[in-house]
Amino acid sequence: MPIYVDADACPVKDEVARVGTRHRQQVFIVSNGGLRLSTNPLIQTIIVAEGPDAADDWIAERAGPGDIVITGDIPLAARCIAAGAQVLKHDGTELTPANIGNVLATRDLMADLRAMDPFRQGSGRAFQKADRTRFLNALERAVRRSAG
Repeated sequence: MPIYVDADACPVKDEVARVGTRHRQQVFIVSNGGLRLSTNPLIQTIIVAEGPDAADDWIAERAGPGDIVITGDIPLAARCIAAGAQVLKHDGTELTPANIGNVLATRDLMADLRAMDPFRQGSGRAFQKADRTRFLNALERAVRRSAG
């Protein structure tokens, strides 16, 4: 089962490549451009056309049951979950059918609050070393689940 990475602003691309290689899983790094190509035959860099959701659409059209999707984009996560894929955020948070509704609602609420108050910007705390560790552990569990 492949691993799809929404690579724009993704801080864990190297970790995904390492885990994917260890488990001999195909990894698709999907972006609008600006990424270095990998020489690893299991890592395929996909450059999509410019556009607001081109990378998201590419991933959502392919992700299915047993696949793993790495993204911080909540609407993309919802589409992939609906298709049966496992979804992980960059900090290792697993998004599932049980929690995606609440996550979408929170995202929409925060967007509304930012629209009402132009000084309320940013998404909170910075990505930390503990997030990377949590992500690696979550990805390892997801890969084992997808292998069955």
